[in-house]
Amino acid sequence: MKNPFKLFDNLFINLINKKMNNKFFSFLFYYITNLGGPFFLIGLVIVLILLGNNMRSLGIEIALALGVSTIVVQILKRTFSRNRPYWILENLNTYGIDLRDYSFPSGHSAASFSVCTIIALNFPAFSLLIMFVAILVAVSRIYLAVHYPTDVLAGIIIGIVSSLIVHYKLYPFLSLYFQNKF
Repeated sequence: MKNPFKLFDNLFINLINKKMNNKFFSFLFYYITNLGGPFFLIGLVIVLILLGNNMRSLGIEIALALGVSTIVVQILKRTFSRNRPYWILENLNTYGIDLRDYSFPSGHSAASFSVCTIIALNFPAFSLLIMFVAILVAVSRIYLAVHYPTDVLAGIIIGIVSSLIVHYKLYPFLSLYFQNKF
């Protein structure tokens, strides 16, 4: 029996990386992928914290969710050591990106869905917009051939679950603890 994950990955990496390939998507995904990267996200957290009040709380909650999801992603990357698609598959559109770490799971997808989930839980009116952006970041990882679709799906799950744990358990506990200390 053939591996269903491999069939899924091959189907969607061919669809997204090869068949969707055009100048508009190449430009869009090459730049939008950075919204799930560390420079943008650290900057976002700093700006939110500096804004104060509700934004400060949101920034701290996002930072916690990113921390949890990043730890999980890094443990899994080192455990599975899955090679990136462009290291293995031929004839992919690679866009000159050369990463040295492993593929599974997608850290950008986990990070973008961590942020998306925290914002959606705190500001439901922005849910659809922020979800759209997170989906674009996730799809960009496949389009740019740096992740398999299963890497991205795992990252999405990690991001959502990490944020739910932070929002409903960790952040309330820490808020209560620090409120009583000061």
